[in-house]
Amino acid sequence: MQPPVDIQLVGSFLAIRWGDGREDVFPGEYLRECSPSAENMGEKDILGNTYGGDGPRQFPGVGVVGFHPVGNYALSLIFSDGHSSGIYSWSYLRDLGDSLPKAS
Repeated sequence: MQPPVDIQLVGSFLAIRWGDGREDVFPGEYLRECSPSAENMGEKDILGNTYGGDGPRQFPGVGVVGFHPVGNYALSLIFSDGHSSGIYSWSYLRDLGDSLPKAS
């Protein structure tokens, strides 16, 4: 998988153009629901038990208001509800893009 070549905010959406030419436009609500943060998904201990997090929920009206690169492998997103602790790796974003409805 090639990393993104362009990342932009378009209103409350995050638009990514990948190195292979594919483009994904993510609604902020969707990205917030899928946040990989411990707050959202919980944390696992060494035995595989999950603590905290209540899984994906719906976040109506929440948008992406900013982002920061994390090394050369991920983004940290900032949402309009103040959430900013999830780290979205390129591969995670690509997988999320695979599940977006595509225009025909």
